[in-house]
Amino acid sequence: MSALLELRQVSREFSVRRGFFDSRPASVKAVSDVSFQLFPGETLGLVGESGCGKSTLARMAVGLLLPTSGQVLLSGRPLEEWTASERARCIQMVFQDPFSSLDPRQSVGASIAEPLRLAAKAAGKALSRKESREKVRDILVRVGLQSEHIDRYPHEFSGGQRQRIAVARAIVAGPGALVCDEPVSALDASVQAQVLNLLKDMQDNMGLGYLFISHDLGVIGFMSDRIAVMYLGRLVETATCRELFDHAAHPYTEALMAAAPSRDPARRGRSTLLSGEMPSPLSPPAGCAFHPRCPHARPMCREEEPPFVFVNPGHAVRCHFPL
Repeated sequence: MSALLELRQVSREFSVRRGFFDSRPASVKAVSDVSFQLFPGETLGLVGESGCGKSTLARMAVGLLLPTSGQVLLSGRPLEEWTASERARCIQMVFQDPFSSLDPRQSVGASIAEPLRLAAKAAGKALSRKESREKVRDILVRVGLQSEHIDRYPHEFSGGQRQRIAVARAIVAGPGALVCDEPVSALDASVQAQVLNLLKDMQDNMGLGYLFISHDLGVIGFMSDRIAVMYLGRLVETATCRELFDHAAHPYTEALMAAAPSRDPARRGRSTLLSGEMPSPLSPPAGCAFHPRCPHARPMCREEEPPFVFVNPGHAVRCHFPL
């Protein structure tokens, strides 16, 4: 089975100023040497603290940002070879904030119809206004809204309804892959469950592949088949969902799990292992980037960057001394 989305040693740097009184240019490596594959019908969860590079990675996956080095491939073709119209048929994105991801000046119907127009253009076809409106009405019903909502504007909907509209816009052109960047973090808990179940249903019905990004391990565990853990721009652990939750091998993953709420009595009362804050990407620490916060750090961790090694089939970790 060929991958819908593949990243090969992708990195992204940004030029910034060091400070208000220091105009010397500096470089921030937001994403560093990330590789993974996403296959049809599966969900790859990407988890990590805020500021670790998840959203930058998401934007590179859909072509909103270009990598400084490395390569992004869609269905085996380099991303730069795809036109915007062609990408609309292959991959779409659901953004975090449903209040800002929809144009307030456009009706719901016009917003959802835009990917349809691009997909038709890529296929060399002309889509009539009647055909477009019929498809938009159908997709509104599929995401749990009413076909009569087609001429309403975003301000007339709740947050959960807006995110349903965003999902409708993302899937209307029939892409193979969706990048979901914190799609429920701005919603109430009950509405979160509705949107997550909607995404699950769409995946079952359409065979979609999801790159699902969140800082919430509970959401990641519910949605994902495989999980990638990110810290300071690098992947530090990848495994199947069950393997990761049962046998976390990186101290950072263990700390994230210890900090997450749990209904398992055996896990209650475990102290949070993390101390301090994530280092600045302007001056990352030498050796293992996690060593200043790691309770298991040894002298080697401060001097040598750990390789990405397999501890079990399908379970890789970037750590000198896996748990």
